[in-house]
Amino acid sequence: MARYLLKRIGYILVSLLFIITITFGLMKLAPGGPFTSERKTSPAIERQMQEAYGLNDPIHEQYFNYLISAAKFDFGPSFKYEGQEVTDIIKRSFPYSLLLGLEAIFIALAFGVLFGTIAAIRHNKASDYTVMVIAILGISVPSFVMATILQFIFSMKLSLLPIARFESFAHTILPAFALATTPLAFIARLMRSSMLEVLNADYIKTAKSKGLSERVVIYKHGLRNAILPVVSYLGPLVAGILTGSFIIEKIFGIPGLGREFVESVTNRDYTVIMGTTVFFSVLLLISILVVDLIYGWIDPRIKLANKGANS
Repeated sequence: MARYLLKRIGYILVSLLFIITITFGLMKLAPGGPFTSERKTSPAIERQMQEAYGLNDPIHEQYFNYLISAAKFDFGPSFKYEGQEVTDIIKRSFPYSLLLGLEAIFIALAFGVLFGTIAAIRHNKASDYTVMVIAILGISVPSFVMATILQFIFSMKLSLLPIARFESFAHTILPAFALATTPLAFIARLMRSSMLEVLNADYIKTAKSKGLSERVVIYKHGLRNAILPVVSYLGPLVAGILTGSFIIEKIFGIPGLGREFVESVTNRDYTVIMGTTVFFSVLLLISILVVDLIYGWIDPRIKLANKGANS
């Protein structure tokens, strides 16, 4: 296990190096600069600001200095927010994104697994067809379109939920459902196909022949094996939730990290763009590692295969 973790951590570090290098290169290749949008800034003041932030240094010096700072989790000062460090912006805004993301992941997993299981149990019946129609709609409709639909129905027409901002739990319901719609639909389809395959397996037929109730067969023997593909999807799910939160937070006026990223791109705030990109990348890579460990814990056959390969 220790050797496996060290190997995966090495892969994470190499991946982060590539991500930082590519993002840094794209920032330098992008036209304009962080101070070009300031209409009242004279060329002399602009040169002084570039000198103060080290933007006049050779590119390789800027690159290696940033690598050293990023290794210390120091992403430097913001170019647009005077007196604010990028780490302070992340600490201030990430709790909103974390709460919204966890709520969306819970909704996607809970309803996706439930709908997929029901569809498999009621195969080729009305419940199955209903779930599949919902899944197709969920996959087809983008999250930002779903967000506006939810706002129109539940806020403007029915006046049941707040239309925007982030002041209470009620404010998180609509954006969380908007974020969860697409992964929920995908999980439902994935769970349905996996459960159908498991229900036709020989050990399920043996369990039924022993006189076990349908509930015991499904939840004790079938669900644990059928949910494995869903567990493997958790890594991409986290990525989808994080990247989807960019536009959702902007639509609902949530002061989260996704909104800060969108505004930093608009403002050409290079340090904020780099910092949020690296931060999201770390979260994604760690989440994939955790998912792999959970997958091995749920399915002991993976551990046996690893032992056999190492011997």
